[in-house]
Amino acid sequence: MSFLEFKIINENLEDQKRLVLNTIDENRKKIKKLLMQKEKNYKNFVRPLQLMEEKIGFYFTPIAHLNYVQNSPLSEKIYNELLLELSKYHTELGQNEEIYKVLKQIEKSDSLDSEKERVLKNMLIEFKLSGVGLADSKKETLKKINIQLSELTSNFAQNLLKATDSYEMIIEDFEDVKELPKIDLEAAKFIKNKKSFYRFTLKQPSYIAYMTYGSNREKREELYRAYVTRAPQNEELIEKILTLRDKKAKLLGFKNYAELSLETKMAASPKIVVDFLRDLAKKSKKQAIKELKELKDFAKKIGFKEEIEAFDLAYFSEKLKKEKFGVDEDQYRPYFEKDRTVNGLFRFLEKLFSLDFKKVDVALWHDSVSCYELSRFGKKIGRIYLDLESREHKRGGAWMDEWITHHIDEEGKEILPIAFIVANFAPSTSTTPSLLRPSDVETLFHEMGHALHHLLSKVEEPAVSGIAGVEWDAVEFPSQFLENFAYEKRVLKEFAFHYENGKPLSDEMIDKLIKSKNFQSAMAMVRQLEFGLFDILIHMGVKDAQEVQKVLDEVREEISIIKPPKYNRFQWGFSHIFAGGYAAGYYSYKWAEVLSADAYFMFVDNGIYNDEISQSFLNEILCKGGSRPAMESFKAFAKREPNSDALLKLCGILD
Repeated sequence: MSFLEFKIINENLEDQKRLVLNTIDENRKKIKKLLMQKEKNYKNFVRPLQLMEEKIGFYFTPIAHLNYVQNSPLSEKIYNELLLELSKYHTELGQNEEIYKVLKQIEKSDSLDSEKERVLKNMLIEFKLSGVGLADSKKETLKKINIQLSELTSNFAQNLLKATDSYEMIIEDFEDVKELPKIDLEAAKFIKNKKSFYRFTLKQPSYIAYMTYGSNREKREELYRAYVTRAPQNEELIEKILTLRDKKAKLLGFKNYAELSLETKMAASPKIVVDFLRDLAKKSKKQAIKELKELKDFAKKIGFKEEIEAFDLAYFSEKLKKEKFGVDEDQYRPYFEKDRTVNGLFRFLEKLFSLDFKKVDVALWHDSVSCYELSRFGKKIGRIYLDLESREHKRGGAWMDEWITHHIDEEGKEILPIAFIVANFAPSTSTTPSLLRPSDVETLFHEMGHALHHLLSKVEEPAVSGIAGVEWDAVEFPSQFLENFAYEKRVLKEFAFHYENGKPLSDEMIDKLIKSKNFQSAMAMVRQLEFGLFDILIHMGVKDAQEVQKVLDEVREEISIIKPPKYNRFQWGFSHIFAGGYAAGYYSYKWAEVLSADAYFMFVDNGIYNDEISQSFLNEILCKGGSRPAMESFKAFAKREPNSDALLKLCGILD
């Protein structure tokens, strides 16, 4: 067992770039040698192809990672240059007829175990999606499309990052910030000419703070308007991206990009996805309307005379939540100090899966980042980097990314996996450590679920190890499963202690938090369904900005319970589908949530720390990675089909 060692620091980006380019060149030479072999089989042909891909990821991932978490003109330049080269290389590889013919021959002649069969099957699908059977002229067209899409999606993300970093709203009047928690006030406050001012930005901790507690409605709308109209130049990119995706799909023989996208997912057709989302919306909307009416009645009761708009929701919802459940997020944050919460999560995972986390000293890209080694029963399993605090030049949101995948290398040596968890929680200051909201704790658990899926793999083939090879609409299963435990009393008692006096979070406060978990859950459900339906529909043939807006308006008319202002251009910032991997796949969150809710109730109904169920989840879900279809893994764990009603039950939505 060993870790592949490599430093992730900004100073050697040019060196890392050369390593990526050299690896691409080496791989091209190796492919020629592989094809010259007389006898070709899985071991001497398919495995080397996988390991070559793993090596490229080993050198390229640190560059991509730094571009997201410590963006600079240099990292952006090198990242975009390499994206271009990688797009060329992968398109060229995926269109290589000789390789494809060899893979087809191995599929027929070799007697393979299920893991290797899965690798080969996935590879052949990828070759099909790369246009291997196309005429040379169409191959060239597809190659150009792939290169353009790489550039456009990268530009979309960069536009959004720059727009987020460039905006600030300065408030002078204390009356406009008087309701903000002390922690958020301290983070926003600055002194100029001996006078106090308050700065709010579009970064999540700052934006959420003012939208939730900002007393001045005009200022809330000002900040909201800035947020939902970020990066207007992305409108042109959306048109180009959708046009190219549609062209690519038709070139490959699909009716539209949604069909192409579903080729590697559990859902069999766009219609099935649309019906799934609309069915959930139908079952949820009635309760969502009731929840909105409750909010409007409450706002009226406390003297609000206007119509509630999108920029009022968080503000009045927080007040209603406080009155209804006695839950004030500000009161909870001192109990969720970042480091203690992380250590509590580790202790929970030790009890649940017998995992041990130990902090290790390695080169880091920022002082707030930490790295841990993961082991089980004394045996090293993997390594994980945690980068959880918001800062400038860091992409918003939260995610898990894999650097190295568990596999056996060409010498028969076990290579241990490495993952990153990135978030944008409130940064620590000179007077206060990073303190998390309950929703931040949920996010941390969610991303750790992804990380465990990657780190606990026992699969030997890198192409189906960890989250690799997992259908995209099942990849959220372990993460959504784990996030549910962030509201379990026995789990909260592992880490919820006041950062100043050490007092534990009281049973009364824990009970209130648990009761409030499904507050406005139907409203949240229809909002996510709006995103998912919009995504799948625009990828069924939409190409221009007006059509995109028309589809969004129609989806909102069908599903939404509160219409946003006409100036809202949410799509300009929808990086999940225009700069991430969720194109025609955003529905995956809800699709996978059916599996995760069902699995969660199996634990809760039989005792959280049930060794038999935990071991089954570990062995059949987490350790198997993408080595078999996700539905097979779920059935092996649960010994039955998933129960779709579990999702509505989990959310407290009564059909």
